[in-house]
Amino acid sequence: MNGAELAFEQEFDAVFSNAALHWMTRPADVIAGVRRALRAGGRFVGEFGGHGNVATIRAALEAELRARGIRPREPWFFPTAAAYGELLTAGGFELSHIELFPRPTPLPGSLVDWLRTFSGPFADLLAEGERADFIAAVAAACAPRLLDAAGGWHVDYVRLRFAAQKRGTNV
Repeated sequence: MNGAELAFEQEFDAVFSNAALHWMTRPADVIAGVRRALRAGGRFVGEFGGHGNVATIRAALEAELRARGIRPREPWFFPTAAAYGELLTAGGFELSHIELFPRPTPLPGSLVDWLRTFSGPFADLLAEGERADFIAAVAAACAPRLLDAAGGWHVDYVRLRFAAQKRGTNV
């Protein structure tokens, strides 16, 4: 089900999300749906990409698209802790914890593999025959910052972790 169009009504005591909310670019709708889905006093807890997440990769994706004459579009929602805290509060939640923290993460394979999995919103702007070269160019641009001396890749993740409780009566 689309996270911005949740159809649940007071059915859950808690909603937990891991590594998904940054793909949902209508955060106020997501928060409103979670609030509706929760019973009185329900908890909303999650972790997702926050401000600065995959900054090196994102810059390389956007630069490579621009070099090809294509204007990139923003497929992700990477808020600051303050901005997301304000959204939660405005959406009827009492925030008990929120933090933004870097979490550089080693990859089990190459950055090319990661890009094949996660860069679709960028690569899909190109003809299918151009995508492999695009991904190779992006990986090459990222290598100075994300490839270590031993040949291991890591991703410059920044995570936003929060815990909040539904305020007031069910609406």
